[in-house]
Amino acid sequence: MAAAFLATRAGAQQQTKSKLYDVINRKMLIVGTGNGNPPWHFQDEKGEFAGFDISLARILAKGLFNDPTKVQFVVQAADARIPSLLTDKVDINFQFMTITALRAQQVQFSIPYYREGVGLLMNNASPFKDYNTLLAAGTRVKVSVLQNVTADDMVHAALPKAQVLQLDSEANAIQAVDSKRADAGAVDASTVRWLTIKFPGKYKDSGFGWFANWYAASVKPGDDIWLTFVNTVLLDAMGGLEWPTYKAEYAKYFGITLADPPVGFPDALRLYQSTGHLRLQ
Repeated sequence: MAAAFLATRAGAQQQTKSKLYDVINRKMLIVGTGNGNPPWHFQDEKGEFAGFDISLARILAKGLFNDPTKVQFVVQAADARIPSLLTDKVDINFQFMTITALRAQQVQFSIPYYREGVGLLMNNASPFKDYNTLLAAGTRVKVSVLQNVTADDMVHAALPKAQVLQLDSEANAIQAVDSKRADAGAVDASTVRWLTIKFPGKYKDSGFGWFANWYAASVKPGDDIWLTFVNTVLLDAMGGLEWPTYKAEYAKYFGITLADPPVGFPDALRLYQSTGHLRLQ
């Protein structure tokens, strides 16, 4: 059976050119990612790559080689993600890349693997309990946020009467929560989850999120064989045989234990088929 499988794969490679076969023949997956951005991609206390994006890259490597270690990570700035794909410097990006219409004109996105948003990080010592108490406090609440032309509008979409403290970095927005200059910091919801895991005695989550967007892997356009393989591996991770791994990594980095998908009709397929991300024959 193994011999027949290898013969079939070799025949497919001879007939069709694809990144999939290039990667298999190279025996190594090259992944574009970032560094210093927990819980997505960073180096742990041992100096090894860690984070949810890193975990997904290793799941893809396992699908390719039955070996999650066969990954070479290329650290790159956010603005290098698209050029790295188009010049074949990397095979794929796992780098918390938000799906946008403009980017979809330059790369092809995988099925989404996370729905990001803005959350409200609070100090455990805050007199306010959660989002509802922040909302009820009206103008007495001050929210720190990364400086941006739309920052005030973004904060007011969640807390219409809050005072907005715009700062030059997300780190300073968090520091404002630490020093109690702000009652809450409007930062990525995933950052809120990570900080409450790492420092449970220091921070709490308001329990509210908004301004949602999709995170997905990205590949060079025009190679449906490679994209379909990536989507198949991700789909398997998010509800198939690799679900236990995805579930464990999600809990590790976001502090949430996901409910197991029910057995029966896979409702998510409707979304993926409607967008053309998954083609079922």
